[in-house]
Amino acid sequence: MPRTSAIECPGCPPLRALTTDALGLIKVVEVHGNPGILKVVERWGQPDASSGVLAASYADDKIEPLLAVARKNGSVEILNSLNGESLCNTHTKQFGLSDTSRQDDHVVGLHLLKTKGINMSSRVATLLLCMENGNGCLKSIPTSGVLHDSDIGSQMSFNVCSAGKILCSSLAKSENFALFGGKGVEVNTWDLGNCTRIWTAKSPRPNSLGLSPPPWFTAAAFLSEEDHRKIAAGTNNHQVRLYDTSAQRRPVMSVDYRETPIKAVCPDLHGYKVYVGNASGDLGSFDIRTGKLLGGFTGKCSGSIRSIRKHPELSVIASCGLDCYLRVWDTNTRQLLSTVFLKQHLTNVIFDSHFAYEGPGGNRHAQPSATQVHDYDSAGDNETVEDEVLPSSRSSEASKMSKRSKTKKLDKEEIPTSDNGQVYETKETNEIKKRRSKIARQEDEDDGIGDTATQSEVEDGEKSSEKHGKRLKPKKRKVSA
Repeated sequence: MPRTSAIECPGCPPLRALTTDALGLIKVVEVHGNPGILKVVERWGQPDASSGVLAASYADDKIEPLLAVARKNGSVEILNSLNGESLCNTHTKQFGLSDTSRQDDHVVGLHLLKTKGINMSSRVATLLLCMENGNGCLKSIPTSGVLHDSDIGSQMSFNVCSAGKILCSSLAKSENFALFGGKGVEVNTWDLGNCTRIWTAKSPRPNSLGLSPPPWFTAAAFLSEEDHRKIAAGTNNHQVRLYDTSAQRRPVMSVDYRETPIKAVCPDLHGYKVYVGNASGDLGSFDIRTGKLLGGFTGKCSGSIRSIRKHPELSVIASCGLDCYLRVWDTNTRQLLSTVFLKQHLTNVIFDSHFAYEGPGGNRHAQPSATQVHDYDSAGDNETVEDEVLPSSRSSEASKMSKRSKTKKLDKEEIPTSDNGQVYETKETNEIKKRRSKIARQEDEDDGIGDTATQSEVEDGEKSSEKHGKRLKPKKRKVSA
């Protein structure tokens, strides 16, 4: 049977998250209290497999935040993330992106530009879209009802690749640069100011057999908020590659993680970590400076991880995937803080950084300290082992009760006597008397509170009891009258 261990969830700090799934539903999950548990508070939309959400982007505005989603049927919708109100609904055909010759040409990259292009007074938002066939565009659209062909004005269009299939994309924090990659497509970066390609990666050096695997990127992201030249990418052959576009075209570092394709990559924009999730549900963190695996997160997921998101302020990350669970983890201890079952296959998770639960006195709750955990994952370890939580208060109390029961057992141990009641002065009887006197002194010192024998005393008692059990009859000796 597999090695498993019960994982206790201590709860997570107050937060708000939005999830999208394969049936087109958008669910709002919140945590009230410190610590608290994840609870679904709202659900937007109707379940429909044809309207499943493939990509999502969030403009985290404090007054009126926007959420953009791209669905399987080709529609692109912009909503108010506070109440779920639909502000705009358009289709990729209106942008000239859909390829009628391909039935499986879907949106793989959707980015809602936050720092520029969003003007709530004039109700205009700017979107960056990319299809599987490589067609992309950057377009500003009004967020007022359903769009018509007359509403689509001039737009900046580009083509990422002439062959292959785009599978991943990312937008830099400055929103001036974007990167794309996929099956048969090397990772490449674009300058959105003039829609031109500025850098393209190069395949790693051939192995000892002279073979170099074809490019197949499944996840990619920028590593830093200030520098767009650092890139982390995950491949289908379970590799995590780090690129520096200012240094070289080949990866500066490449490490293997488990044995299944990498499905999600999330950098810690304020630190030196990158979080990686794969198709078998493994979630781990790497140090981007050394490429060393820092460890795996406790409580293995039971399905492919499709989205990982780092909270902008709190030291927590959220993950979701095909096992229909949303999980929140502590980034310092890598412990599972809270989880909730959402019934559908999840595709994206997004944090609302401006959400704050006001407790008594109007103060915002601080993040709880996570319980320390044992981490069995190490660099180069291919065995999947779930981490174990250190003994909680209940388990420590149980160990105390066990020691007390052993102490009582030693206290009730009988001293061998003769037929007339005379006590044999043997080594075993002297040890029993010493233990009884020591237990009595401990009871006096603890003032009536439950006392326990030390481990060495318990072991000595068990050894002496075994010796006493083996002795069927005491040796006869002369007793003076």
